Amino acid sequence: MVGKQIKSEVVAAAPDVTFQVRVRDESIGGDNPYKWKDLTSNEIFDGKRVLVFSLPGAFTPTCSTYQLPDYEKMYDEFKEAGIDEIYCISVNDSFVMNAWAKQQGIKKVKMIPDGSGEFTRQMGMLVRKDNLGFGYRSWRYAAVFNNRKVEMCFPEAGKIDNCPDDPYAFSAPQNMIREVYNVVE
Repeated sequence: MVGKQIKSEVVAAAPDVTFQVRVRDESIGGDNPYKWKDLTSNEIFDGKRVLVFSLPGAFTPTCSTYQLPDYEKMYDEFKEAGIDEIYCISVNDSFVMNAWAKQQGIKKVKMIPDGSGEFTRQMGMLVRKDNLGFGYRSWRYAAVFNNRKVEMCFPEAGKIDNCPDDPYAFSAPQNMIREVYNVVE
């Protein structure tokens, strides 16, 4: 079993951020029936037990092959373990996150576009990925927030700018479900 990985650079509570998201609005005609909506940290975290997993980028190999699809497949298990919602966050804009969710067939996991990287920066997880042509992105991690407070956080090992590897173990849903059940027991 992977132990708790709460690190000193991770904050104690969810940062107060407003995300700009594109949401479907049936009252809008035409080929693009979407409008901008502000989504606040309060709406996401207040009064709920929420699992957030963050990743370097939409459409990237590990994120698209394992991380996002596996959280989607295991969504109901997390709900049974007392998680109210699961959110995928990435330093991408809402257009990219929506297109990725559609391409992946995501119906349960909710997407958070952290286009400016503000939430990620305040979490202490913003890293440079210039070695891959990405610029600033999120370090891969998963965290459970209970009414905004960080209950547990599992950043991947070796967090550095321009990391030559793409570690993926601690933030995997298979690890997180064990940890969530350990807290419940």
